Formats: sequence, C-alpha cells, structure tokens
Amino acid sequence: MDSVVLISKDQIEFEISKESAILSPTLKTMLEGPFIEKNGKIELNDIESEVLSKIIDFLNYKLKYKDVDSNTDIPEFEIPTEMSLELLLAADYLQL
Repeated sequence: MDSVVLISKDQIEFEISKESAILSPTLKTMLEGPFIEKNGKIELNDIESEVLSKIIDFLNYKLKYKDVDSNTDIPEFEIPTEMSLELLLAADYLQL
C-alpha cells in the first residue's frame, strides 16, 4: 500500500494511505501535481496537529464506509465541540 506523509503546522508528521488521502480533492491535486516533494511529504502549514489527526481519522472513516450499502448502519463520526471551528476551516480547505 502506498502512503504519504502529511506534516502539520507544528511539524508533526502523520502517515496516511494514498487511498485515504485522495478522498480529499485538495490532497489528490497535490499528489497528482508538482506540489509533492520526491520524499512523499505534503506540508499543511495552516493545520495544527490535533486538527490534522482528526481529519485523518475522518478520511480513514470515509474510506472504511465508502462502499457500504444503504441498509447498513454506519456509526456517527464524533466531532469534539471544542474543535468544531478549526475542523470546519480545515475541511473547507481540504474540500471535505
């Protein structure tokens, strides 16, 4: 499985599968274009590590339930109230 490393504003590195990453149109564009460095890392200088960690959780959640039929109960993705604004801004940037 191919993976990519996302680097937060505070320089924390998170490894994520490419399959999960491309669920974000923004990350997909970065991965397909000249933005990604040869080392497979993408710097997200406006997103703090705590928020990026939750975004990665959401991308993995989205991938896990991507092909589930409509009759299956899908658990709700929990969003901490105190992170709502930061997550909304990051989700907007990443087109989620």
